[in-house]
Order: sequence, then C-alpha cells, then structure tokens
Amino acid sequence: MKRFFQTVGFVAIVAMAAPLAAQNKMNLSIGTGGTGGVYYPMGGGIAAALSKHVPGMEATAEVTGGSVDNLKLVGSGKPYIGLSMVDASLDAYNGQGKFAGNKVPVRTLMILYPNRMHVVSVEGRGVNSIADLKGKRVSTGSPGSATEVMAFRVIEAAGLDKDKDMQRQRLGASESVNAIKDGKIDAFFWVGGLPTAAVTDLANTPNTKIRMVDHTDLVPAMNKKYGNLYVEDSIPKETYSGMAADNKQATVMNILVANASMDDQTAYNIVKTIFDKRDDLIAVHKEARNFKLENQKAAASPIPFHPGAVKYFAERGVKIQ
Repeated sequence: MKRFFQTVGFVAIVAMAAPLAAQNKMNLSIGTGGTGGVYYPMGGGIAAALSKHVPGMEATAEVTGGSVDNLKLVGSGKPYIGLSMVDASLDAYNGQGKFAGNKVPVRTLMILYPNRMHVVSVEGRGVNSIADLKGKRVSTGSPGSATEVMAFRVIEAAGLDKDKDMQRQRLGASESVNAIKDGKIDAFFWVGGLPTAAVTDLANTPNTKIRMVDHTDLVPAMNKKYGNLYVEDSIPKETYSGMAADNKQATVMNILVANASMDDQTAYNIVKTIFDKRDDLIAVHKEARNFKLENQKAAASPIPFHPGAVKYFAERGVKIQ
C-alpha cells in the first residue's frame, strides 16, 4: 500500500511538471532573407546555436524578403527576432518610409556586420556607372528588403528617377543573378555581406565577366538627407572572380533586432549565446568574425539597445552609451 501511494505521488508530480515544462518552452522564429544572401545561412546558424544551448528554446530560421519583412514580423508581437539593416530599422522605429504611420517598437540586440551595397552588371551591357542605369532594365531588390530601400536612395542621390529612368524589377539576389544570366535585366542592386553566394555564382559563370559599379561619390548626398547611416567603403577585388579593381561602394551596418516587449532574460540569453558560440557561427559564414564586443556601441545603431543586451555587454565590460 505504501509503495502504491509512493507510485501515485510520483505520477502526480510528473503530471504536474509536464505542463510546467511546456509553459517554459519557447518557440522563436528568426527573420532572415533570401537563400542567395548571407542573412539566411547566418540566421540558420544562430537558430541552431540557440536551440542547442538555450534551455527550453526552439529557434527556427525563416526565409523572408529581408529587413523590411523582418521588422514587420518583429512588430507583430509574435516571438520573432530578425536580421536588419540600420536604415530600414530606423524607418521602422520612426514610422517612416515603408512603415509610414506604423511605428515598430524595435530594439537592438547587437551589432552584427557591415552590409555592402553591390551594384552588379556584366560586360557587354553598357553599365559602367550609376548614370548608365538610365534606360536599362534594373532589379532594385525584393519588395520586403532593405536592399530596395537603399537602392532607391542611391538612385535618388545620382539624380535619377527610379520609376521613369529605368525599367525596374523587384528581385532577390538569386533571382537577379538568374535574370542577368538569361538576359532579362542589365544590372541589379544587392546589399549583403562578403561574399554573397549568388554574386559568387554569377562571377564564376563561364564566359561572363562581372562588372561592379562604383558609387561612393553618392554617399555624402545620401547621408545629408537620411542621416549619417552610410560610409564610403570598398569590396576588395579578390572577393569575386573577374573583378578588375576594388569596388568603391556604400556600406551600412546590420543589426539583430527584437521587440521591446521581449523579456530581459530572453534577450540576454540570445546575445550571450551568439557571442559564446561565435566560432560555430564563423564556420557557417565568415562574416560572423565581425561579431565583436568593441563594435557594440550606441553610435553604431540609432535604435536603442534592449535592456537584456545592455546587461550582457556590461558584464563583458562594454558600456552602451
């Protein structure tokens, strides 16, 4: 009889613990980008690290249109974090641009890596400068991407009209590469890390010579209108096969974002795990080498840092100001 009650008691404890364990389980989605860019593999690596090393967390990377889509998902209030460019994040925070009238309570979890604007063509299409895009067939990025946001700003700074001066398409990186191979477009915009798989594919295509278009001369005009979000940078000629010289281009930072409503401990666990498992993420994509404590500063992102992230960085001797 005593053993019977002991058994019943044990079963009752297990039964009570099961719902508690279920309550403590968190399913987290990570908004990334298209499969041809860096966001998707990087997001997949982060999801794997969080699922393996944060107790009770199951994280999944989702294919999306990019930064704009990710910010909208974060703003939905559902358990999302997302990779995003700073310029699109600022629009979301202020309720401007594609977020007009719909402010997103977005917070920075961490500074990730620099995102380089690629303006890509191939020899024989007559595109050697931004001005040469006039009258051409051009992809400015997928509708849900920050590539489109930044592409419009580059085109505007060059004194061109995105709707009147070119035949514009809205394709992601992989789709743009396929379209330029098939002769359906003459050039495309893409903002991403180095190297971007889709651009590498184009550069390695037989009988094709890639043409990367310089545009650093437009950065001052972009910053004058939109704030100091962009820097003059370069893509080294060793990055993609066939580059004749370093490509002088505009760069903007990537950040990992969450909703302000995320609890501090969850935000802390996410940031801590990413830094603890940085070597694993470098194995996924080398841009993770840029995940550095010294890069975590308020000056690098106009979006306030999440208190949980601030706590982690403070423990590591980094004060967010």
